[in-house]
Amino acid sequence: MIFAERAFLGDGWAQRVRITLVDGVIDTVVADAQAQPGDTRVQALLPALSNLHSHTFQRAMAGMTEYRAAGRDSFWTWRDLMYRFAARMTPEQIEAIAALAFMEMQEAGFAAVGEFHYVHHQPDGVPYADVAELSVRIFSAAAQTGIGLTHLPVLYSYGGAGAQPLAVGQARFGNSADAFARLLEAARTAAKTLPADCRVGLAPHSLRATTPEDLARILPLAAGQPLHIHVAEQPREVADIQAWLGARPVEWLLANTPINADWCAIHATHMTPAETLGLARAGAVAGLCPVTEANLGDGPFDGPGWLAAGGALGVGTDSNVRISMVDELRTLEYSQRLRDIARNIMVVGEGSVGQSLYRAAAMGGAQALGRKSGVIAVGRLGDLVAIDLDHPALCALQPAQILDGLVFASPDTVVTDVWSAGRHQVRGGKHVARGTIVAAWRKALAELAASL
Repeated sequence: MIFAERAFLGDGWAQRVRITLVDGVIDTVVADAQAQPGDTRVQALLPALSNLHSHTFQRAMAGMTEYRAAGRDSFWTWRDLMYRFAARMTPEQIEAIAALAFMEMQEAGFAAVGEFHYVHHQPDGVPYADVAELSVRIFSAAAQTGIGLTHLPVLYSYGGAGAQPLAVGQARFGNSADAFARLLEAARTAAKTLPADCRVGLAPHSLRATTPEDLARILPLAAGQPLHIHVAEQPREVADIQAWLGARPVEWLLANTPINADWCAIHATHMTPAETLGLARAGAVAGLCPVTEANLGDGPFDGPGWLAAGGALGVGTDSNVRISMVDELRTLEYSQRLRDIARNIMVVGEGSVGQSLYRAAAMGGAQALGRKSGVIAVGRLGDLVAIDLDHPALCALQPAQILDGLVFASPDTVVTDVWSAGRHQVRGGKHVARGTIVAAWRKALAELAASL
């Protein structure tokens, strides 16, 4: 049982809210209630966000790619460094890094994660005896942390647009469509050991990493589960696809695939107004990773156009260079302000920008991960986050300003508690398994540093 002095429900803030959970699902929500003995008491309760896009292994690279070399640095030079790093990791290290990242996500206020998983094989590209070995490592990390997991095995067959061969650094990623189908089946079987809220969808990495023929073969394997794809992160990527297929990536996908509400378009950054409107109308979620997109110099998303089209959106930590729920939301808004030389962009009409961003990301992230969450209501998963209203960033605010204070003024330490499908994993601001997870992380990083 949870008793909150305030809770952000579907129709706004309510006072003295008591919530009961049964098997990880919200069973009752009662406002103007009285706390009962044994209740977990919190100051303010919110529906927790889902982190819709993560590559956990990249968490170990944070701080290692911020040195300017000769020439102009870009996403593509960063990618070369990432490939060299990925080639070094053992299965044990991948598990330890994932557990640390998942723990940090929960401590930052995320209850669930979409793990876009494309490191599949041994460094030379030879599959492990269990083709799903590295997916199983992700499952183990999720079990250690209790995070809600939507696992997204990635089809990555080619090194670039036009079915270019995989580069040496991409060997661990590569699968034919048939090999991917076998890997996906093995991952879904292995995932049955996880809690019932776990999902296993699939993810064609991008149009440049597959072909129209292979894409058509694997899309039916989604079978109603989440389907994620990188779409338009970089101008060069857009130009390469247009030169190969005769259409821009989102334009081609809209014309040739059955995009619907199961889809999440990751990095829907470089789109035309017609593509923005078409993707929004198709019901797909725009998967935005503002901190990573800023770190890599990707460029800003067309927020006003997307909102005007009624599109759903969510946020993800992607490269995990900085794991912070509030930073993702505020960076999204600030990217719009810097581009437009204006303020208070990401809201339709008038109103609280923080509330607009938070509500949209809660609902859109849940949709993208196939989770019945995103709002505190009976029948929804108990994905919940509590925040400290006595924190200096929030203590002077009126209820209508709390989410503005959270998004634009608060550090991550305002998060006091997190439940992932009812699993109370963060208490007093710290994950319940922090010591064990950090110790394993330190060992993995020491081993990696020695191998570099």
